[in-house]
Amino acid sequence: MPTRRGWAAFAAGIALWIGARFVGSPDLHMVATGLAILPILAALFVHWSHIRVNAHRHLSSVRAFPGTKVVVSLTIENESRLTAPFLLLEDAIPPSLGRPARLVVTGIPPRNNETVSYSIHCRRRGRYSLGPLSIFITDPFGLARIRIESRQRNELIVYPEVEDIDAWNLAMHGAGSGESAVRHLQHSAAEFYTMREYVTGDDLRRIHWPSVARTGQLMIRQDESTRRSTATLFLDNRSGVVGHDGSRSFERAVSLAATVGKLLAQKGFALHLATVDSPATLVDETRLLEILASVSAVRTRSIGESLRALRATARADTSLALVTAPPPANEVQSLLRIGSGFGRKLAIFVYPASLVDLPSPAANELEARATSARSALQHAGWDVFMVEPDGRFSEVWQTGRNKKLRLAGSLS
Repeated sequence: MPTRRGWAAFAAGIALWIGARFVGSPDLHMVATGLAILPILAALFVHWSHIRVNAHRHLSSVRAFPGTKVVVSLTIENESRLTAPFLLLEDAIPPSLGRPARLVVTGIPPRNNETVSYSIHCRRRGRYSLGPLSIFITDPFGLARIRIESRQRNELIVYPEVEDIDAWNLAMHGAGSGESAVRHLQHSAAEFYTMREYVTGDDLRRIHWPSVARTGQLMIRQDESTRRSTATLFLDNRSGVVGHDGSRSFERAVSLAATVGKLLAQKGFALHLATVDSPATLVDETRLLEILASVSAVRTRSIGESLRALRATARADTSLALVTAPPPANEVQSLLRIGSGFGRKLAIFVYPASLVDLPSPAANELEARATSARSALQHAGWDVFMVEPDGRFSEVWQTGRNKKLRLAGSLS
């Protein structure tokens, strides 16, 4: 099919032919005829070239953090017996990642391939689908082209922003040995937590003979076991509280949940993630970031039912990390009630807007609500931090550490 340039050349040829008729110039007639026929010949060339191409897309990384670049490589294979002519490539990209990528490939030999690449700058979290890829086979003059579409799609996951914080406030929990381990002793030798294969030096009195008979291997019963500490991370994703999708406050809340959750997972906690519209689910670090990459705001007014569900499913020694906006008095009471069912409790309040951007009455009301909630929760044993939408949690976290160090020094 002729391109815009082809139609323009055809129209110019017709106009030149009409002018040649008035002038009566045979040479001008020949030029006009050739100019008008050239787009038609170009269309026949690309239509009868019988070029068969195949395309593959490869991403340098399918998971990335905001601010990083992902290199997308496109490998074009010429499966025909002729050299591939001029190829125009257009790879569809979600608008939030940029404009569609346009590249040029020329002269791919028969049964050969060529690789071209472009970069994507990951600006914000999300799950993105790259593709389809459109391949335009065109003539050397760009007068005609045909379109071939490769429907292959690749998923790109952009994680939320994760800040670098240390684990000073979580030192008494986690998995492993010492004070971070929670040990469970069985009531009798007949009640064992698990079994393992015999190792030279084990007490032969601990051999579990029924298992030996069943498996044919010496099995030792474990009368004492170490259980991983558990933690529940709750993200308040109500649009009327922390903001709508894409807002600074909502994205900051998701980032804070990712920061705290990643730290808990790295320190050995059995981590459960919950939101207003999703019950607590056991996650590892990768699964946590994948879920938070696509979490969205919901239109729900109350979180009372979600909090009660958390309390009903958690053990008494489970740590709780809560990310929300400064709550009103009625929600503070709900937090105090469910907090009694947990061990260590951490609350992070994200202001729905920067205080400097709000009118003075609204800013004062929000600040008073946050201060009241922090005071009530701290009195009940919570650790409370407050962060503005544009603030850095790492700085607030470090400030809290310094205050505790000074307090410990004064008490000693």
